[in-house]
Amino acid sequence: MAYSKVSNKNQDKDVKYLNKDYNSFRDQLMEFAEVYYPNNFNDFSEGNPGMMFLEMAAYVGDVLSFYTDTQLRESFLLLAQEEENLYNLAYSMGYKPKVTTAASTMLDVYQLVPSIQNVGDSTYHPDYTYALDINTNSSFKTADDIKFYTVDPVRFNYSSSIDPTNTSVYQYDSTDNPEYFLLKKSVKAISGEKITTQFTIGAAERFKTITLFNSDIISIESIKDDEGNIWTEVPYLAQDTVFEEVENTGANDPKLQGFNHQTPYLLKLKKVPKRFVTRFKSNEELEIQFGPGSTDNADPIITPDPNNIGLGIKDGRNKLDTAYDPSNFMYTKSYGEAPANTTLTVTYLVGGGLKSNVSANTITQIENITTTPQPNLSANMATFIRGSIAVNNPESAKGGGAGDSVEEIRMNAMANFSAQQRTVTKDDYIIRTLSLPPRLGTVSKAYITQDDQISPMTNEPNRIPNPLALNLYTLGYNADKKITTLNSATKHNLMTYLEQFRMLTDAINIKDAFPINFSIDFEVTAFKNYNNQEVLLECISELKDYFNIDKWQINQPIIISELENLLAGVKGVQTVEKVELKNKSGTSLGYSQYKYDFIGATKKRVIYPSLDPSIFELKYPDTDIKGRVITY
Repeated sequence: MAYSKVSNKNQDKDVKYLNKDYNSFRDQLMEFAEVYYPNNFNDFSEGNPGMMFLEMAAYVGDVLSFYTDTQLRESFLLLAQEEENLYNLAYSMGYKPKVTTAASTMLDVYQLVPSIQNVGDSTYHPDYTYALDINTNSSFKTADDIKFYTVDPVRFNYSSSIDPTNTSVYQYDSTDNPEYFLLKKSVKAISGEKITTQFTIGAAERFKTITLFNSDIISIESIKDDEGNIWTEVPYLAQDTVFEEVENTGANDPKLQGFNHQTPYLLKLKKVPKRFVTRFKSNEELEIQFGPGSTDNADPIITPDPNNIGLGIKDGRNKLDTAYDPSNFMYTKSYGEAPANTTLTVTYLVGGGLKSNVSANTITQIENITTTPQPNLSANMATFIRGSIAVNNPESAKGGGAGDSVEEIRMNAMANFSAQQRTVTKDDYIIRTLSLPPRLGTVSKAYITQDDQISPMTNEPNRIPNPLALNLYTLGYNADKKITTLNSATKHNLMTYLEQFRMLTDAINIKDAFPINFSIDFEVTAFKNYNNQEVLLECISELKDYFNIDKWQINQPIIISELENLLAGVKGVQTVEKVELKNKSGTSLGYSQYKYDFIGATKKRVIYPSLDPSIFELKYPDTDIKGRVITY
């Protein structure tokens, strides 16, 4: 091969950038040499050593092109294939992948209590002074040693329509009077086994990280140091407050303690300088990371106000690009304390998987339970009562399985990024409201609408939407599962609970909806070969089921034609002659105080609720449904 001394550096060369693979690189290099170096390189046979350099360049180009495409693909959540990259992308979008899934079930927990005689009428009832409070994280197991932990306390002395305490006579004495009563409660439990390990920490390190090497880790239960300080898990280290459930007592809140029977716990905001975050790796190891700060060298907290939002604070920084969280309205550069010169005791839960999906009636053994001590009780009786605790799962445990697959991580991370645990739409607020944990109070019905206000631009009483506020109308159940308004403690908890999720610019007004009680009067004709009494009872049963309060929501209308079709579908009914609804009101009679004009509210055989959000409730179906079968 000949070489020329002619310089081509001033000649513009046509370089193509569309080549991606080995063959296209090779062909383009050959074409390039043939066009620009026709005299110097004109032998393109396989035996020519110059072809080795062209093919080596094509090979390098192909490899570089492959890795460039791969790196670009792995930077997108939708296209990434490497599990480690998916984990990193998921965490960057706020989603925490699961390496295992725990099974869950409802446990029936039983205990005995002695009977006590009512002085007034000589009747016997349970002595609830011996009713136990079984704490959260009490453990039960199967004969195969598969363990389950309760996620809520079991309070036998508390009963509501959502969390009832079922009572029955267990044993009679020699005079045929009740001697012991059996109490039954249901509580949710998840599978898992607790493991405790310790880490010795020396001098403080910035963002100290420790690693748990166990597989199938479900969650961190607690971290404590030598001095008994509790370290709290947070979603990210910049969050220095969490919401904590505290018992509703006079010491915690003297104003709300009067509602502790319906609302046993209160939700409070707690500042947590000792905090940590957790992060699963693709090999299922769990990293625990602490902050870089110390209590002796804490930086000042920046509280946003009109003087430093948008206009810049004293050092010239602009805060418009800060994503303010309603649950964490204060920011600090310390990101929490760093543990130093102590031993951390880490308790975590492992397990789950397919084997945790145990059959019904297999969780019957007690492994470890803790109860709240009750003073001034007979020691022997208290010991006997505690020994009477029994447990069973009437339904099989479900939900146990492997962790997130690659596709599940991808889909869950994208969904989490879109929602960001924020309540944006009206449906979001309804779901969050109804998801309030029962121990914080029970919200049974919820309805949300935009607030409005009288227009200041006209003298007429026109109302215009208020874009800065939403009205959340709520109702609950009493012990008899009748509609009632929420007590102050439950509203306080709901307000605090929604604070974690609401948008910063949203204002929520929690209000009471209005229950409207009514009665039903109907007439039907029956076929001659059917028993009229049986047909009537079946019609009443269908109406009771139709107006079951669990099926009704705030602002839901009553469609009379649906009632007629319901009755017409009862076996034996020939025709429906009449269906009439009438308002029932008056607190002295046990009804709602609100009167309602059913005739005026009926349009085209549809009974509409009031403009103010309300709910129709058939409060006493046994007496308020009246019907008859007529004959001609």
